[in-house]
Amino acid sequence: MRNPVIRVALGVGALILGGLVAGTTATADAAASQHTNQSWHSVRVCGATGSPRIARCDAVKLVRDGTRPGGNGHGGGGGGGTGGVSGQPSGMTAQNLESAYHVAGLTSGARTVAVVDAYGYPNLESDLAVYRQTMQLSPCTIASGCLTIVNQSGGTSLPRFNSGWAGEQALDVDAVSAICPDCHILVVQASSASIANLGAGVEQAAKMKATAISNSYGGGDLSDATYGSYYNHPGIAVTASTGDNGYQGASFPASSSYVTAVGGTSLKAASNARGWAETAWSGSGSGCSTVNAALAVASTFNTGCSKRAMADVAAAADPNNGGMAVVFPSTSTSSSWTQVGGTSEASPIIASVYALSGNTSGSANAIPYAATAGLNDVTTGNNGTCPTTQWCTARTGWDGPTGLGTPNGAGAF
Repeated sequence: MRNPVIRVALGVGALILGGLVAGTTATADAAASQHTNQSWHSVRVCGATGSPRIARCDAVKLVRDGTRPGGNGHGGGGGGGTGGVSGQPSGMTAQNLESAYHVAGLTSGARTVAVVDAYGYPNLESDLAVYRQTMQLSPCTIASGCLTIVNQSGGTSLPRFNSGWAGEQALDVDAVSAICPDCHILVVQASSASIANLGAGVEQAAKMKATAISNSYGGGDLSDATYGSYYNHPGIAVTASTGDNGYQGASFPASSSYVTAVGGTSLKAASNARGWAETAWSGSGSGCSTVNAALAVASTFNTGCSKRAMADVAAAADPNNGGMAVVFPSTSTSSSWTQVGGTSEASPIIASVYALSGNTSGSANAIPYAATAGLNDVTTGNNGTCPTTQWCTARTGWDGPTGLGTPNGAGAF
């Protein structure tokens, strides 16, 4: 099986372009020099499950060669951190992402973005505080009502810690913070990574009146007839990452007809009018469902799929070129700055743009198909070899790795 999460050498692609708070001295030049003559590679945050009904989170982090996947990631060498968090930030800042997707200055009116993940994360609130302080964002705390953390039933007895899924949660809440700083954040922690428990978490988020619900995980291509009701919430934007394996066929819940399927891109600073260049990421999941109905609004976009095609839209996901600087838990009690990507980054970005727009009536996944002029069309790059070109090669209009494109403001959502 093709696996695009491979060894890489990280150089100038680690970007620290936004202004950081006093005391955090990393700059673009410092980030580049920090990794000169050092080799890095990407590793999955969550392990394989062996069951189509057990989800794997879609986060990918960078680690230095010789570092075991369970250890500190990129930037986690110790010392010099903020608020007890080791390392220095490297990767996309909140300001970078706001600039790339033209959402700087937009506000949501304190709408709620929910992220649904598995297992517990005791340091979530304190790690989020370090991220937001460093990125010059206003605090988001439980006491203020900005941050809420519940189990899949809405209670406060939270699940046990799992390092991989805690890392996923860190990426999710930091991504929401970056794109929609005034959004309230609801974290729903499922008891396990089963689609049934995660789906129950989505239902709970809907009950708690989230505007958008992000799901940065996937299992096999499961049927909406059995599992779709968990994700069927008209009037709420439910997003799901398409996975990090490139063109491999569909995965659920991204293959559900009820969600917005979110693929991934590589994002770099560029000397053009936008200031950024974006291509399809080689790891971005794409494919056709074998069990779920095609979106009616996609019928004129030449997807080549007789049933549900993924993705619908995309955002930054390449851990090397587009990965975020994240306060990432190493253990249940310690965290470090780590560069993290995967389509797990893209899903909460898109959910947050929906929250900025507030336009989630009806089937939210239909909205971008009627507003493609408000997207950055990604026309280069590919994620594998496939029998129908648009399933794995970016082109003008819809394609599998990047869907219709990436946000250019909130007008397409």
